[in-house]
Amino acid sequence: MWYWLVKYVFVGPILWVLGRPTIKGHENIPTEGAAILASNHQAVLDSFYLPLRSNRRITFLAKSEYFTGTGLKGAFQRWFFTAVGQVPIDRTGADAAQDALNAGLKVLNSGSLLGIYPEGTRSPDGRLYKGKTGMARLALESGVKVIPVAMVGTDKMNPIGSRMWRPAKVTIIVGEPIDFSRFEGMGGNRFVERAVTDEVMYKLMKLSGQEYVDIYAASLKNKQPTKPAETSPAAEPVVELVALPDENNADPDQAPVPDTRAS
Repeated sequence: MWYWLVKYVFVGPILWVLGRPTIKGHENIPTEGAAILASNHQAVLDSFYLPLRSNRRITFLAKSEYFTGTGLKGAFQRWFFTAVGQVPIDRTGADAAQDALNAGLKVLNSGSLLGIYPEGTRSPDGRLYKGKTGMARLALESGVKVIPVAMVGTDKMNPIGSRMWRPAKVTIIVGEPIDFSRFEGMGGNRFVERAVTDEVMYKLMKLSGQEYVDIYAASLKNKQPTKPAETSPAAEPVVELVALPDENNADPDQAPVPDTRAS
């Protein structure tokens, strides 16, 4: 119940006014059954606008810190993320990658839609970065289709470093589902997982019009100094949702895989 109240009563109306969101390719989101919605990640608001324009509930994997806070702020965050159906993931343990995979499979096995950001973090400069293979492992193990989704304009409404939402046109472009059944039984093969990931990233590049960069966004962020955030008395908390990491946080492809279009 809280999910729909947040969507249609508490937060949704504000998002409609500020973003005037439109969606193209809505018919590509299945009306029933499980699927992975793989999106580029321009801003925190990606996680709000995609569910806003979907007739079905979408579950994202959220880092566990948002469920363990103390005080009034911690209680509000815990209520909010629980209310909108997000699944907490502990990213600090040795089995973090497997725990995230298991959580994602649980969502898909229930016949639900799972939202994932293959880049693993927000783009630091508006370009599209190399995808992590956790999404591919999920797709191969579950056998569900992957639906590429391009979010356009959310970075103008919620720029990195800002805490205030700004009016800006938001467009959501949903691509045709990608069927990876041709790789059935090949889950765990790092080259197959990289090929699957690169195919999805290629589709996202075409849908979004972003320049593709063949490095991980997180590696670039780690080299950049942190900019001070804009402040405002009415500032909204910045929220980051997690994506499935590469196993052991390692890059399995030291060289581009032949015949993959986004390598």
